[in-house]
Amino acid sequence: MLSRPKSTIARAARAFATLSLAATVAVTGTVSAFAQNVPVVRDAEIEALVRAYARPIFRAAGLPEDGVDIVLVNDQSFNAFVAGSRLFINTGALMSAETPNEIIGVIAHEAGHIAGGHQQKLRNQLERAKTMAIIATLLGAGAMVAGATSKSRGLAGAGMGVAAGGGEMAQRSILAYQRTEEMTADRSAITYLNATGQSGLGMLKTFGRFQSALSLSGAQVDPYRISHPLPRERIANLEVLVKKSPYVEKADPPALQQRHDMMRIKIAAYMGGQAAASRLMRKMPGSLASQYGDAQTSFLFGNLAGALAKTNALIKAQPKNPYFQELRGDILMKANKPKAAAEAYAKAVSLDPARSGLLPVSYGQALMAVGTPNSLEKAVVQINKGLARDRENAVGYRHLAQAYGELGNIPAADLATAEGHFYSGAYKDAKIFAMRAQMKMKRGEPGWIRAQDIINYAPSGKKK
Repeated sequence: MLSRPKSTIARAARAFATLSLAATVAVTGTVSAFAQNVPVVRDAEIEALVRAYARPIFRAAGLPEDGVDIVLVNDQSFNAFVAGSRLFINTGALMSAETPNEIIGVIAHEAGHIAGGHQQKLRNQLERAKTMAIIATLLGAGAMVAGATSKSRGLAGAGMGVAAGGGEMAQRSILAYQRTEEMTADRSAITYLNATGQSGLGMLKTFGRFQSALSLSGAQVDPYRISHPLPRERIANLEVLVKKSPYVEKADPPALQQRHDMMRIKIAAYMGGQAAASRLMRKMPGSLASQYGDAQTSFLFGNLAGALAKTNALIKAQPKNPYFQELRGDILMKANKPKAAAEAYAKAVSLDPARSGLLPVSYGQALMAVGTPNSLEKAVVQINKGLARDRENAVGYRHLAQAYGELGNIPAADLATAEGHFYSGAYKDAKIFAMRAQMKMKRGEPGWIRAQDIINYAPSGKKK
């Protein structure tokens, strides 16, 4: 189930949204995005779809399929960025894009940044720019001292100019470098799209959206003070490459478009409310996506009987769709029917080709709500299965801790609690619970070793 945000992160569209190389975002491969205060959204269906978009692109870019994590960010702006081995995509981009091809173009661009090693190169450029600025400052300071000694106001003033000018040159050098890398990523994206037999028109549409937003904002932009090429430049450069492609007119497969439409309506319902979902549904009258949106809004806004009937109709239309079964489980849980919900989630898990870690955790939650010793034992198995596929699911560890606690396995409950705190970024609490778990465990056993890992963990740049 799509996690609903507690607050809307960005209520107004930015005047000049960009596909950005976010060098300042530091999310490592060992710490979850939650721990970095990124407003993350989790949903098995959307994650599976975006991963399906990315898989052939990553292959074409020479990136290992499991080497890049895709993270959904709760933000209404049309944006995506990379940080480390993670690709972040805003829910606003997913909901605004009318076709899969638009998002695939975005992914291809960001894959160009990852494959090109642009983040490390940018860090190197930042170090060079820092050196330039320091040298300019020192030269300027020397000139000012010489001016003061010789009582020459002109020399002292020139020294101030050298210092200020050096900083400006360093800044412009970095921005020019970033603009070059953006153009390189654009060209790489077209290469990947051609290699996978896909059109580049989605990329053109995306940049056209940026150009329109910039024009409507009335902003006067200094091209030397931005980190990305102006949209009209990107469009002009891309148009030539896109129109040369033999796949320029190739449309997305209907089944993929249908999944995309269902994703958009789902995000609209959870993030924008009933009105936002209704606006999209009116554009797709009678479609399966519209019916899905109707079921989602009925569930979210209290009509559980109606939501269940509509979801049953969806299941009849697509009996092998795991996410219809997931929605059925969500509805039944809300209706306080955990046993029936567990059956629905079990079907969702068995039908899920993407093997999401989220669905077994939902199944486990339903089994916990059944409340028998046998169902609690099964819940532990299912939640552990989910966490084995999705190690950084902090919420999943909290449910696991509760299940272990109800079974009386306190050391395992403490360790699961430590894991939940760890992946939430609450390292002090994680260490406390890890030490509590160790006190009741045999030294050297797997749980004890994992607890020691948490105790020894030091965030980057900090002492233990």
